Amino acid sequence: MKYSSSLKLNHIFRRLYHTNGQANGYLVLYARKNRTGTNRVGITVSKKLGKAHVRNRVRRRLREVYRLNEEKFRPGWDIVVVARSRCVEAPFPRLTENYLALAQKAGILKEEA
Repeated sequence: MKYSSSLKLNHIFRRLYHTNGQANGYLVLYARKNRTGTNRVGITVSKKLGKAHVRNRVRRRLREVYRLNEEKFRPGWDIVVVARSRCVEAPFPRLTENYLALAQKAGILKEEA
């Protein structure tokens, strides 16, 4: 993640959960403006989704989706992505498609020229 950093502080996660989120069958995305010029991205995967190796794989895949599409996101946002159970078995292109659709719905993608 060239232009972004990880979101690790619990109070920032909680603050984002109180914003209006965008959701579909695979993910829930919460976004809020921050005062920095960079994005901060956090990923949440519940224990309900599986054992540790399953949750870690989901986290890695979601991080990779963001990394590959990082230049499409506007700078200056805190983003939290919550994985849903369908996310575990989803093929990577479907995961990418759903992630970007939610980002578009939240208004955090740059406009296409």
